Amino acid sequence: MAANQEDVTLLGVVGSPFVCRVQIALKLKGIECKFLEENLANKSDLLLKSNPVYKKVPVFIHNEKPIAESLVIVEYIDETWKNNPILPSDPYQRSFARVWSKFIDDKIVGASWKSVFTVDEKEREKNVEESLEALQFLENELQDKRFFGGDEFGFVDIAGVFIAFSIPIFQEVAGLQLFTSEKFPKLFKWSQELINHPVVKDVLPPREPLFAFFKSLYESLSASK
Repeated sequence: MAANQEDVTLLGVVGSPFVCRVQIALKLKGIECKFLEENLANKSDLLLKSNPVYKKVPVFIHNEKPIAESLVIVEYIDETWKNNPILPSDPYQRSFARVWSKFIDDKIVGASWKSVFTVDEKEREKNVEESLEALQFLENELQDKRFFGGDEFGFVDIAGVFIAFSIPIFQEVAGLQLFTSEKFPKLFKWSQELINHPVVKDVLPPREPLFAFFKSLYESLSASK
């Protein structure tokens, strides 16, 4: 069955880097997908039914079968549609890609968010240090490659869209120098390659509304100190 004949739906919110991961994978594979935008303040019955445990987006529904968690979804898409592979074919390289993708979620996503959107100053400083340490690990791992996947972006690069797109917005909101070309020249160059890749660029949401949203959130937190 061709991709455009199948029932493919994505539940998400515009601007979520985790939803963007799935959208990048779909775009790379050439899969047409119905996008249903969720209101996270008033979650739909479909979302609650499809992801009853976490009640979060993204949720990918393929022929009425729901899959949750962005990296799990990306891997499912890669295994279901074989064109333009996202994960390496070699088992060792595949496992390595999974490890680094998990590293991004475990060590960078939460820490970089808390570096900006935490009221307690000591907690923010602690998370800045943790973020810098984790980004340095990625800088060392990237070496002189264009992408973590080599000449073309792959699984780790898709996971890293949070670093390339979201962290620059967060740090600008807070006037924070977290992820810069001076601190991480290789990783910064990679980030520019990624967000300007035609597949990725076509999927990323407009930056200005997101900046305004997070700026308002940051100012509200600052006012509550």
